[in-house]
Amino acid sequence: MRKTLSLIAAAGLLVTLAACGHNVEQRAATGAVAGAVVGGPVGAAAGAAVGTAVSKTADK
Repeated sequence: MRKTLSLIAAAGLLVTLAACGHNVEQRAATGAVAGAVVGGPVGAAAGAAVGTAVSKTADK
């Protein structure tokens, strides 16, 4: 249970940090760094994807 709550909190932090930046590259980089801290290489890829998706949505 404790591990699940930690992962949920980390995922929330990842999504929040992925929104930082002014353009697609900055948001993807911020998401990748946050993902790498939380989940290693897989987290970095997921963070970059989330950062890109957030950027595409925010720029509309």
